[in-house]
Amino acid sequence: MAHSGRRIVVALTALLTVAAGLPGTPASAAPPSTVVPARAGAPDPERWSVDLAVAGGDDVNVAWRSGRLRLADPRPTARTRPAAVGGPVAEGILLSAPRVLDRPATRVRARLTARTGDGGTVVAQVRGWRARGWTEWRDAAEAVFDEPVRRVQARVVLTTRDAASEATVTGLTLAADRVATTAVQPAAALTYRVYATRIGLVGGTTANGHTVRARDHFAALPSRRGLSPRGTGDYTVKVCTTSGSRCEYAPVWDVGPWNTRDDWWNPSSIRENWKDLPRGRPEAQAAYQSNYNGGLDQFGRTVRNPAGLDLADGTFWDGLRLTDNAWVDVTLLWTGGGARAVVGSGPLNLRAGAGTSYASRGLAATYAHVPVQCYVTGQRIAGTYRTTTRWYRLVGGTYVSHAYLSSIYGGTVPRC
Repeated sequence: MAHSGRRIVVALTALLTVAAGLPGTPASAAPPSTVVPARAGAPDPERWSVDLAVAGGDDVNVAWRSGRLRLADPRPTARTRPAAVGGPVAEGILLSAPRVLDRPATRVRARLTARTGDGGTVVAQVRGWRARGWTEWRDAAEAVFDEPVRRVQARVVLTTRDAASEATVTGLTLAADRVATTAVQPAAALTYRVYATRIGLVGGTTANGHTVRARDHFAALPSRRGLSPRGTGDYTVKVCTTSGSRCEYAPVWDVGPWNTRDDWWNPSSIRENWKDLPRGRPEAQAAYQSNYNGGLDQFGRTVRNPAGLDLADGTFWDGLRLTDNAWVDVTLLWTGGGARAVVGSGPLNLRAGAGTSYASRGLAATYAHVPVQCYVTGQRIAGTYRTTTRWYRLVGGTYVSHAYLSSIYGGTVPRC
C-alpha cells in the first residue's frame, strides 16, 4: 500500500475473531464465535511489552538499529521476499517468544507504534495456544479466541517496495484478558481441491527464513495466517493426488503463490481480502478462470495459472510423484481437532500397514503434524527416538512408526 510522504502510525485494528480450529466443511461453514461482555469485577488485563530486539533464529530480514525495528535489507531480492510469491516487495518478520499467561485468556489486544511511508507497511499479528494447537495468526490490535488460550505469541511483519520506503517499529504492547465467547467444537479439518504448482527456486528464502534445498519438503499458501515458524509444522497441510493414490503431510513454510493476503479457506466474515469470492476459491483461480479482479493478483500482475498452493520439489516429485502442475486435494489440518503426532525425522513413509513390507502411499515431512486415529502392534523398528513395535494409524488409513515421532499432543490415542 503506497503512502505519500511520511506518517507516524499508532495501530489499533478492528475486533477480529480467530477462526483456527473452528469446524466446517466447504459445504457448511461454522459461525464465528460470539463475544459477550465480560462480567463486572473481572480481573485487570495482563499486560506486557514485546521485546523488539532481534535475536536471530526465527527472525527474518529484520534488524534493531537506532531504537527502531526495521528491515535489514529493504530491497526486493530473491533473499528478501517469499520464494513462492516472487512479489515486488521486500519482507521481514520478527517473531517474539511465546508468553505463558498467568491465567487463561480469550482476548488479546495489541498496541503497535510504527512509522511507515513511501510504500512501506507494518502489521502486528498474534496467535494463542490451546490444547489442540495454535490458532491461526491474525492482524489484530484486538483478537478474540473461540476458547481460552494459555500462551500468546506475537510477530511483526514489515514490507518495503524499495530502499526509499520506510517501515519501522518502536513499540508493541499486548494485553490479555477474558471475555465470554461461544465456543464451537472442532470437526473434521477442511479439505478443498485446488491447483498446485512446483516451487523450485532452490537457494531462495521462504517467508519464514528457510533456505530452499534440492528436493525439499514443504508447502506454501497465499496468506501468512497459516505460516509456520521455521523448524516447526504448527500449520501442516495434507496434500493428495485427486485419485488419492499418493499423499504428503507438509509444513507450511512459505507465502504464495501470487498473493500474500488470500486465506481462501476462511469464510468471508474472516477472509482478509476478496470477501465476495466463495469459500475455498483462491483469488488466483478466480482471476485466471473468470477474469476476477481484471485477471490480476494483489500486485497487479497478470495471473497465468489458477494456483492456490505451491509445493516444494520433494513434496511435488517424491511425495505425490507429480510430473506437472496439477489439481490436488489439500486438507488444512489445523482447522480440525484430535490428536496429532509430530514427525521428528523424515520424510517418513506412509505405509499401507504396520510394517516396512507394506507399500508406501506417500510421505510425511520432517516437522509435519499428522492426525493420529489409533495405534496397533506391528514390526519392531529402531528409529531416531526409540525402538518400538507401536505403529499409529493416521486419519485416512495409512501407518507410521512411533520410532520417528518426537511428540504427540491434542488428545489420547486409543488402541485400534
